[in-house]
Amino acid sequence: MSPETWSQGGLKVYYVPWKPFLMQNTLPTFYGTLPIVRTILIREKITLVHGHQAFSTLCHEALMHGRTMGYKVVFTDHSLYGFADVGSIHMNKVLQFTLADVTEAICVSHTSKENTVLRSGLPPEKVFVVPNAVDTAMFKPALNRPSTNEIIIVVVSRLVYRKGADLLVEVIPEVCRIFPNVRFIIGGDGPKRVRLEEMREKHGLQDRVEMLGAVPHAHVRSVLISGHIFLNSSLTEAFCIAILEAASCGLLTVSTRVGGVPEVLPDDMVVLAEPDPGDMVQAIKKAITMLPTVDPQEMHNRMKKLYDWHDVAKRTAIVYDHALSSSDQNLLERLSRYLSCGSWAGKLFCLVMLIDFLLWYFLKLWQPDENIEVVSDFNLTCNQDQGLMFDIDDEKT
Repeated sequence: MSPETWSQGGLKVYYVPWKPFLMQNTLPTFYGTLPIVRTILIREKITLVHGHQAFSTLCHEALMHGRTMGYKVVFTDHSLYGFADVGSIHMNKVLQFTLADVTEAICVSHTSKENTVLRSGLPPEKVFVVPNAVDTAMFKPALNRPSTNEIIIVVVSRLVYRKGADLLVEVIPEVCRIFPNVRFIIGGDGPKRVRLEEMREKHGLQDRVEMLGAVPHAHVRSVLISGHIFLNSSLTEAFCIAILEAASCGLLTVSTRVGGVPEVLPDDMVVLAEPDPGDMVQAIKKAITMLPTVDPQEMHNRMKKLYDWHDVAKRTAIVYDHALSSSDQNLLERLSRYLSCGSWAGKLFCLVMLIDFLLWYFLKLWQPDENIEVVSDFNLTCNQDQGLMFDIDDEKT
């Protein structure tokens, strides 16, 4: 294991030496990460383990090992999944296994909470709703708003099916036909970029549709403030931080009415449409007529009050308090939760956890806890009454 590093504010990062194979994810090992996770938890005197992202194998494994070792664990779900396709069925079963013994869970919207409860069978009272937020100090309007003589619609998104890139292929030519003074700026990359470029060539829109390619997050604001309307065509979203960033920059949003999106912005900041090309064109028409009433600075000031990371931190700390104050359970009580996950899946989950418990017990004999060096305390000016937390970041660890 490579040495840890300190980041600003006392944040310590460990880089686990596992090679990613797809989208920065590692291959599942079930038990391969147990020695490393155990060492980190003991070495850092961790009191709670917090995992993010249902597609992160390290997240699932760390939460499993944390529960085996008796730690309280919290899981945050950022995504929405269906119930019919093979991929969703597989992920729902994985999530059911992980959440069967989780202490508390967090979802980023009420729609996301309903979806998570249905997929995992988790009791609703154990699921808290804590929305995302936006860095309003970073995402702020331009000093001089762009002239409305030419209306610029901005798209910043991964160009994939789930983000509605196919909808854009049908919407953009129609909007350009109806409004000769509208121009599009598209930031992002992905497999659907080819379709957008083909659309641009087919309709002769090279001078009205600008393709920027991948945009680093540090440069997103500079793209947003060059436009008047932000267009989100996603087919599924648990929350969508992108529309927060756009609103914080003073852009009026047009978005598909999917997932948790209707919960995010007030009605006067967003025009919602069904994920249908005709309805989206009508929504863009409505947004264009609303532009004269939009005050970017006033919108930015409202976003400061609506979505603040300090408020998110306070609400998350409440979830930690609930988790840390919950009663401890022995192995048999925990295994009973896994048995309730299905006639055959429950038995399989119990077997996985029993093996994990035996491996952990073997590690304790081979390398007792007292033989693992504990790091010295790092003095922080902030309040540390809540103890230390081991956070598994989504797809980046």
